Amino acid sequence: DSVYPKIVSSIQEAKARHSPIIAITTEGNKELADIADDCMYIPKSIDMLYPILAVVPTHLFAYYVALELGRDVDKPRNLAKSVTVE
Repeated sequence: DSVYPKIVSSIQEAKARHSPIIAITTEGNKELADIADDCMYIPKSIDMLYPILAVVPTHLFAYYVALELGRDVDKPRNLAKSVTVE
């Protein structure tokens, strides 16, 4: 909530450049529902918990997009390099 106006401004800029917008927002947020092409809703909570609540639909979205694109979700590319580099 503390950075909400900045996020909305960034979304509007991306929308003006014809970018598809998929928003993860709290239940009942009609402002983002009007701006975004699609919305995923998480329950209302305190600010500190929003990243934890948002990570679940984000990971599920990434998983199902990868499946639709025919990617091997069990063997992501470049994972070994990023894990082994210290």
